[in-house]
Amino acid sequence: MKKKHMIAAVLALGACSAPAFADEPQPDNQLSYNASVVTDYRYRGISQSRLDPALQGGMDYSNTPTGLYAGTWLSTIHWIKDGGGSGNVEWDIYGGKKGDLGNGISYDVGGLYYLYPDNGLKPNANTFELYGQLGYGPAYIKYSSSLTNLFGAPDSKHSGYLDIGANLETGMPGVTVQLHAGRQEVRHNDPLSYTDWKVGVSKDFGVATVALAWVKTTSSAYRAPSGENLGKSAAVLSLSKTF
Repeated sequence: MKKKHMIAAVLALGACSAPAFADEPQPDNQLSYNASVVTDYRYRGISQSRLDPALQGGMDYSNTPTGLYAGTWLSTIHWIKDGGGSGNVEWDIYGGKKGDLGNGISYDVGGLYYLYPDNGLKPNANTFELYGQLGYGPAYIKYSSSLTNLFGAPDSKHSGYLDIGANLETGMPGVTVQLHAGRQEVRHNDPLSYTDWKVGVSKDFGVATVALAWVKTTSSAYRAPSGENLGKSAAVLSLSKTF
């Protein structure tokens, strides 16, 4: 699912007194909603909110028999205005298909459109990516490729992002460790290419999930109007709820 979800925690573990509960079939059609607040909206390691807090929320639909899914997600941002455009919202629309290939290997393929309404930037900041992911146990590898210019970078079609990581259960109820490393290549814009890492831990309290992550990048090219590095190392705290 959506990228933005690199900061928020997503796994909840439950203990059932009756083993039959674990075997209950999933509904054919599922609809869920999510909301979160983060101390800094980091995407691929770069702050989208000028190192300030952000409000986020979305909706997801999935069809269990086919593995098809679709969703939408929004977040407050600052970087469009910082770049000379207008608008303070990112609106993502995505869809795809998940399934199993056998031998414990899962897949997820789809498309994601990042919409920045009336952003006014030239080139336009709106971006469309195709992605494919393979998973094995808690580990995954994912690659995303842009079919448009990447977030307004000129002549950057077919830029790619490689994402590898794992979501590890700790044995403590509701506690998960997230590990991530990524490489963003911005075609024909080498100074904008960089590597990023994340180490995080989340705890599902039932009423909400709290996550804390340490984020780091090799980038110094993305900067706020004040000159502060938007890719600098930092701790990010989030509070999220799925319902």
